[in-house]
Amino acid sequence: MISTPRVRSFRDLQVWQRSMELTVLIYKLTATFPREEAYGLTSQLRRCAVSVPSNIAEGQGRLNTREFKQFLGIARGSNCELQTQLEIARRLGLGDLKLINDAEGLSHEIGRMIFAILGKLRV
Repeated sequence: MISTPRVRSFRDLQVWQRSMELTVLIYKLTATFPREEAYGLTSQLRRCAVSVPSNIAEGQGRLNTREFKQFLGIARGSNCELQTQLEIARRLGLGDLKLINDAEGLSHEIGRMIFAILGKLRV
């Protein structure tokens, strides 16, 4: 699946580690959102954030490169959705602007990492 012998688990992937950091950051950010957003933007942001490392992990655990690429694509889509929702939060004035900016920066980094992995994988 991945050519480096060091990668034995999804936990060894730096992109998974960084996406876990992003998920924790999103939970901290959304904890400050108004209660009326609990089933709206708060829920959406959290679900997208959780989806990124979850799909990376599931894809790495699959038996072939084609499936891994498919799950990386899903993680990439969730990451783009997350970026859109962060922009909505910013425009609505929800949450701490520094946390939004930090989350956005980390999300962009993760997007670049996923893109790089996809470029290296061959089916």
